[in-house]
Amino acid sequence: MKGTSFFTAASLLPLFGALSSAQSAFTHQGTGITFWRQEIDTSQTDGGFQWGYALPGTPTGANDEYIGYIKGPLHGTGKVGWSGISHGGGMPNALLLIAYTEAAKVKTTFQFIGGYESPDAYAGNATLTQISSTVTDTDFELVYRCQWCWIWNHLGAEGSQVPTSEVQVIGWAQHKANPTTPWKFHNNGQSQFGAQVAPARQAKYFDWVSPTTPTPSATPTSTPTPVGPTACAGSTAPTGSYDYIVVGGGAGGIPVADRLSESGKKVLLIEKGPPSLARFGGTMGPGWVTGANLTRFDVPGLCNQIWVDSAGVACTDIDQMAGCVLGGGAAVNAALWWKPVPIDWDTNFPAGWKAKDIAGATDRVFKRIPGTDTPSVDGKRYKQEGFEVLGKALSSAGWKQVTANNAPTQKNKVYSHAPFMYANGQRQGPLGTYLVSALTRKNFSLWTNTKVRRVIRTGGKATGVELDGGVGGYCGTVNLNPGGRVILSAGTFGSTKLLFRSGIGPKAQLQVVKGSVQDGPSMINETQWIDLPVGLNLNDHVNTDVVVRHPNVSFYDFYQAWTDPFEADKEAYLSKRSGILAQSAPNIGPLFWEVIKGTDGIDRSMQYTARVEPSPPATDLTSMTISQYLGRGSTSRGALSINGALNMFVSKAPYLQTKADLDAVITGITNIHAALSKFPDLVYEVPSANQTITDYVKSLPLTAGARRANHWIGTAKLGTDSGLTGGTSVVDTNTQVYGTDNIHVVDASIFPGHIVTNPTSYIVTAADHAATKILALSRKSGKRAGAVSIEFSS
Repeated sequence: MKGTSFFTAASLLPLFGALSSAQSAFTHQGTGITFWRQEIDTSQTDGGFQWGYALPGTPTGANDEYIGYIKGPLHGTGKVGWSGISHGGGMPNALLLIAYTEAAKVKTTFQFIGGYESPDAYAGNATLTQISSTVTDTDFELVYRCQWCWIWNHLGAEGSQVPTSEVQVIGWAQHKANPTTPWKFHNNGQSQFGAQVAPARQAKYFDWVSPTTPTPSATPTSTPTPVGPTACAGSTAPTGSYDYIVVGGGAGGIPVADRLSESGKKVLLIEKGPPSLARFGGTMGPGWVTGANLTRFDVPGLCNQIWVDSAGVACTDIDQMAGCVLGGGAAVNAALWWKPVPIDWDTNFPAGWKAKDIAGATDRVFKRIPGTDTPSVDGKRYKQEGFEVLGKALSSAGWKQVTANNAPTQKNKVYSHAPFMYANGQRQGPLGTYLVSALTRKNFSLWTNTKVRRVIRTGGKATGVELDGGVGGYCGTVNLNPGGRVILSAGTFGSTKLLFRSGIGPKAQLQVVKGSVQDGPSMINETQWIDLPVGLNLNDHVNTDVVVRHPNVSFYDFYQAWTDPFEADKEAYLSKRSGILAQSAPNIGPLFWEVIKGTDGIDRSMQYTARVEPSPPATDLTSMTISQYLGRGSTSRGALSINGALNMFVSKAPYLQTKADLDAVITGITNIHAALSKFPDLVYEVPSANQTITDYVKSLPLTAGARRANHWIGTAKLGTDSGLTGGTSVVDTNTQVYGTDNIHVVDASIFPGHIVTNPTSYIVTAADHAATKILALSRKSGKRAGAVSIEFSS
């Protein structure tokens, strides 16, 4: 489920249609410059926000610069607050400009972030020249020239959004205080909008530019000096070798490591992040939680806090939200837990992975993690007004209520309460089952806080992995025993990155790694590169939000519960593991499904996840956001890439590239509107009454920031058509990377196509099934002698 933030979790909400009426030409009185201007009203941010731009009159001219206009509010007795924009729409991997006041003067700073972390001062050559500025008691205004701002390079992380298309996607955010070090999560709104290019082009552009400022060239006059390779920060890894090295302790890595360790072979599981749950040594969370020997990850009602405060939790080397802690996504998500829909396997996967083939793994997984739709230990469901209102509306329209995990094949015109992988009122899932059993075995070792740099290989044969340290982690190399195997389970972004750094993937991506300061000098020789379509076939549930409200519904502030929970709710949770804090934020449910026959003849699955929480421009606390997820049957695909700073980013978004996908989304939203519209007092807020559903859906940007569900899959596709010979697959039906003898991938990246529901249970099931196949490849009798004890690095 997507969420919101500027620097720590930049999910930018889709407002093209909602804000179109606020777009206009504007002539600034003080300078006479005419801008195309976007106005953000006070329903989005306290005090409002304005941004405008003027471009050179010819599209073949200086397309790396513009004249900009910012008007931002000031707050409190100190008259403070910053306003910022992203030149790339999303916040990670884009040039950020922040403006604020100091001593009655407007100050600016360029910032850059590669992932979900605090930004750094931009190291490139973007140049801002102030043309005009004013400061009043209520706001500040800045007119500026921004040179080399549409093309950026931060220590090898390159990107651009040159204004040669119809629209520039601009992100914005505001904070009610001035910048601090480190930067704090913004608290005064954020979003994105489409800035039209043609109306912004002005013939007088260079007349308005100060004559003392030289006309810029179309390319930067200098490039930032990249940092050199850094030494591994950590202690020397313990000696010893292993039969299986599993990289990544998430929904794929934990189950596969546990199952492999059942064989008696020596297994090492390496997780780049710290422990999450308290039972494994985790310590993160508010005082009322940690004082009870719990962490933020244990308590269901705190799961959405990651969209507010992700420091030390989210991966910092990718441009999307992912958990870099023990458990991965299964430690930070809303813990929705669906029994896999059989047709998903039959539609997407080859022989050996069909529903009948994977039935044994499904049974094993759900015996260990049955899930529950009543996570509170007292068996009650709390604040169910949203479910009751929408459930009644759906029932009146002919939809059937089911218990989701008792009826996995029923996913058309049905609705249900949400099932979760919680047990005894706490997060469990693979962490509370597979990891617990693995840790009882002396042949299993777990290292946390330890990054893996690459797989060490000669030709197609891996001999171990090279470590890259971490706070409290290990450096050096870890070797495989003869006949051993490496299993990459670092997630769609992480495993793709590891393959690239190990010389496996498209040549263009490997050349980027080769050209990096960090990896270039030590990368495997080009003669041993393995050319496979790694990074392609990227898919995600296409997220399209609608918002409705009803007077019987009320918002519960799970975010306030982080620091100041209601005493009764806190006591109910801590003493009995009961109450609303035993449920996932932000009050999820109902879930409902529909199958739509596509205009191309392909059936497409739709899941609708409702939550009692407004989404902009709606602000009413009786509002419910309904997120539509387009899943199985979608035909659009995207791609992941790596940049010179070795950060991963979505280089091609996988959203609605085909007409049939777009038509299905529109049909689904239309059907839901019809089903809900006749229910008493239920009011549609998004799309608004004066906008058609077709226009609304078409108005939403097809960017990851606007449309992601954060259910990324597909970049190491499993299949029988080897990418070595022109096919589309990266791994075979044993999850072994084509062209290698002993390198596997086991996580969401192997999924050929998308599924109906949230994917965690499918990933765990696929990992259980994959372990059986990996063990069968080189099964040997007996257990190795010399088993090692469990080691935690911390």
